[in-house]
Amino acid sequence: MKFVFLVLVLVLLNYNNKAWSQLQQEAQVPCFFIFGDSLVDNGNNNRLLTLARANYRPYGLDFPQGATGRFTNGRTYVDALAQLLGFRTYIPAYARTRGPALLRGVNYASGAAGIRDETGNNLGDHTSMNQQVSNFKDTVEAMKRYNRGDISTYVAKCIYYSGLGSNDYLNNYFMPDFYSTSSDFTVTAFAAALLKDYTHQLTQLYNLGARKVIVSGVGQIGCIPYELARYRGNSSLCNEKINQAIVLFNSGLKKLVDNFNGGQLPGSKFVYLDSYQSTSDLSLNGSAYGFEVIDKGCCGVGRNNGQITCLPLQQPCRDRQKYLFWDAFHPTEMANLLLAQASFSSQTQSYTYPINIQQLANL
Repeated sequence: MKFVFLVLVLVLLNYNNKAWSQLQQEAQVPCFFIFGDSLVDNGNNNRLLTLARANYRPYGLDFPQGATGRFTNGRTYVDALAQLLGFRTYIPAYARTRGPALLRGVNYASGAAGIRDETGNNLGDHTSMNQQVSNFKDTVEAMKRYNRGDISTYVAKCIYYSGLGSNDYLNNYFMPDFYSTSSDFTVTAFAAALLKDYTHQLTQLYNLGARKVIVSGVGQIGCIPYELARYRGNSSLCNEKINQAIVLFNSGLKKLVDNFNGGQLPGSKFVYLDSYQSTSDLSLNGSAYGFEVIDKGCCGVGRNNGQITCLPLQQPCRDRQKYLFWDAFHPTEMANLLLAQASFSSQTQSYTYPINIQQLANL
């Protein structure tokens, strides 16, 4: 996959915003619905009382609309994916979308959100996955007023993305001073508990009409600047204790996708997005992908720019295309573009399983 990513770097460096918007003349699906956390939040937290907000500079420095609430310098993974799917404009945040615009899809993602309701409470208000699913239920009801045909037929054609779990580890299980889960559960039992809850949530989406669903695994969060700034290991720069916990969850999530596709949810197709493998590849082979700095944020404070996230009006690094991470937790726009392109048209099952996203859209 190293050669594939190198080719993608060369291609993406020659693609400006206009070129990306012209990748598809027409949308391959009628709508795109997004569930997740700060990796894909595009402004739902802006008016919440929370530390998990990004509606200030330098966030959005390279985004046409500026600081919208995206936790990166430019486009998120789902922004890039929406462009690859042929949408002419980005999928809007649920917090500011009502009326007929709902028919194109909305983004429910919320910074600090997790599969468990209490996850992220240490940072303040947020919209948990359970609430995001409830918001989708309200959306489906509202869409019935604007869609002339059968709403179940319409929503079955849409693409759905769900990416949760990172905060259930970062802002829950591995934060024992605030949460009791690490004493209530073993690592194995916690992964099982998360998967049980997530199974119920994804099944609810299916019952509301979702049929083409992308489910993202958790990335290699033991190697993000936030962890690198805190961890002092003897044999690894990364916090492998966290990475090993993530691997347990991800392996269970992939099996869950197999179960869904194997008849548990008839008529649906789920795609597992191996974010752990793809982010690991970007980190291990950074120079081949155009990155010169893979262990610290372009913006932030302290060791690895990972002890405190970007402060308002802070001056970030100049050449953001050479950084894998934008801040203590989140990838740069360039990393997001690479990950989106790789998962959209991957010809192997290294990053998407059992098919790629383009194939899912065409079903």
